[in-house]
Amino acid sequence: MRAKGRYHNSFNFAIGLRAAPAHPLLMSPLPPAKDTPDFDEPPSKSQRKRDMNALQDIGAELVGLNDQQLASVELPESLRDAVQEARRLHPHEARRRQLQYIGKLMRDIDPAPIRAKLDGWLSASAEHTARQHHIERWRERLLADPQAVSEFVAEFPGTDTQRLRTLIRNTEQERARGKPPKHFRALFQMIRELTEARDRDGHTPA
Repeated sequence: MRAKGRYHNSFNFAIGLRAAPAHPLLMSPLPPAKDTPDFDEPPSKSQRKRDMNALQDIGAELVGLNDQQLASVELPESLRDAVQEARRLHPHEARRRQLQYIGKLMRDIDPAPIRAKLDGWLSASAEHTARQHHIERWRERLLADPQAVSEFVAEFPGTDTQRLRTLIRNTEQERARGKPPKHFRALFQMIRELTEARDRDGHTPA
């Protein structure tokens, strides 16, 4: 009789479990997981080294400027003093350490305006160099090929052809006699003046 009671109670307990309503927390869906906030990864060691080398390169360019150029660049006093000190150093190792110091100082400022200023000078220097080479190539052509005179006059219609031929002839003579290159330089000057005059009129050098 006792066993039957135990069986009856167990059966009622099992029925009760099945009939009992589920807990509200179990019935409701789990809240969506919150997105993990995005964090910028810190720069790698190699990236930090590249950034530091780039700053040192800018520092080296500052050291190579002339007095007038350096005076026109806005720099903190500590950085300007460090650049001036590097200009006075000649031993390789001492200058290398000073450039590293300059690179560290530049981490505290925005290097973009300095880089833009340096790039402007580099662009002007490259343009000047290209112009010089253009003039030198014309001079060598005029001295090497008599037909080049006609081509030159066609490109520079305002050329004083008689003066040009005289300068070519005198240059050839001074070369043959081993004299100082007086007419050689004068020929360069004439070509440069004609090139600059054409550029002022808005023409592009050939």
